Amino acid sequence: MSATHAALTELLPLAGDTFDKNKVTPGVLGFIVFAALALAVWGLMKSMSRHMGRVDFKEAPEAGAAPAPVSAPAADRAP
Repeated sequence: MSATHAALTELLPLAGDTFDKNKVTPGVLGFIVFAALALAVWGLMKSMSRHMGRVDFKEAPEAGAAPAPVSAPAADRAP
């Protein structure tokens, strides 16, 4: 038996007697922290949405590169 296992088996029953499970609640502070986190996530998502709307996804050609030739698809070519 390891020292950790021995400590857990002896100390956990003592902890169970000291706490009343009916009285342990997050309370007002827990609600305030949760609400602040929810507002922060909402603000970050709104900001990300606004920034993603401003992104231009068209890639600009490099300064020294020649433009690639555009070839017509096989169905559009004359026989």
